[in-house]
Amino acid sequence: MPMTCSNPAWCPCVVGPQTGQMLELGHPLVLRDRYTDAWPQTACGALLLLQDQQGRPLAWALRDADGPVVARVIAAPASAAAELLSVDWFVRRLTQAVQLRRDHVDLEQTDAYRLVNGEGDGLSGLTLDCYAGHLLLQMYGHCWQLHRRALQEAIVRLLAPVSLHEKFRPRQTRGLSREEQQDLCRLVHGQAPPAPLLVQENGLYFQVDLMAGLHSGLFMDQRDNRRDLMRRVAGRRVLNLFAYTGAFSVAAAAAGARQVTSVDLSAAALQQARQNFGHNRLNPKRHAFICADCFEILPQLGQQAERFDLVLMDPPSFSSTAKSRFTTAAGTVSLVRQVLDLLEPGGLLIASSNHQKTDLADYLKLLRRAALDAVAGLRVIHCGGQSGDFPHSVSFPEGRYLKYVVAVKTAMV
Repeated sequence: MPMTCSNPAWCPCVVGPQTGQMLELGHPLVLRDRYTDAWPQTACGALLLLQDQQGRPLAWALRDADGPVVARVIAAPASAAAELLSVDWFVRRLTQAVQLRRDHVDLEQTDAYRLVNGEGDGLSGLTLDCYAGHLLLQMYGHCWQLHRRALQEAIVRLLAPVSLHEKFRPRQTRGLSREEQQDLCRLVHGQAPPAPLLVQENGLYFQVDLMAGLHSGLFMDQRDNRRDLMRRVAGRRVLNLFAYTGAFSVAAAAAGARQVTSVDLSAAALQQARQNFGHNRLNPKRHAFICADCFEILPQLGQQAERFDLVLMDPPSFSSTAKSRFTTAAGTVSLVRQVLDLLEPGGLLIASSNHQKTDLADYLKLLRRAALDAVAGLRVIHCGGQSGDFPHSVSFPEGRYLKYVVAVKTAMV
């Protein structure tokens, strides 16, 4: 039976040998097991000193709840408990994150980027995004709610944002209504931005809405990959599947693609895609926008003898409709097999996935299976990941979640 911790400032908690080994390797998460079930009862957000079975301190962490993650590491064991989680402590962590981006991330002609990337910046379960001076703080763990005020004060003191929005991300987001999604976000400082808000990325303009729901309308982790796309598309016929609000489509059209066909199941997303074309003085009428399930439209395009020089696919890791259900493991092979039938010989397949549990090696195996089924060859010429403002620690390989593969369609050898 768990005991109650008597120390009001912090609580010692013993971890099992496997967890201890992971902590010594720098892993930032503690998962529930029989050792954590025996911890003293503490509030969510309480400061814990994690120890091995010999009483040796391993890390400082925050107690979390509502899921398999029961604690998030925030500091090395040598840190003084009294200094942790103060406004000054948050300022120091934020300063380190800002400096990393100033020193190592190319943000030329860009004002939409990530300032804090959770575990990659030593703040597990937190992200902080900048949209043209307006900031969006997202919390993926209940543990941070106890420390929101100090964190908000540090952000305002250091970064002086035009506005600061705060959003709590529940562990399960499937099935949330639009109203429930909008209720997740609130303005906590400054003047609210216009809706939509125009931001710049790689010299192009996109509209975002910080209050819209789970997603703002622009996936900034693909910024470097959109820059990569732009050097490959001149004069090509491009098919963009799961186009969402058209960021890749705009990048392709702006870089000289002959025609861009954007496919997405959401009419609202495609309408925003057309608007993003207009924001960049690109005539959407010169391109095609198809509101349909990608799996249903691909056979139709084949029957119409449509062919493309470049096909881009960036599906969600999971989605479901009334007629179909997509998962990365099951859906990628079927999707790529159909795409290869529409791709001209020598054409480019650009396949991307943000599924955290599928690493690059496994993703390439899925592409191989699809190529074998289609009796085609695929020669990989480039592999990318998330942009540099989404750093990950070598001690947390799960943080490298984004796969971006460019492959040339060839004859089967």
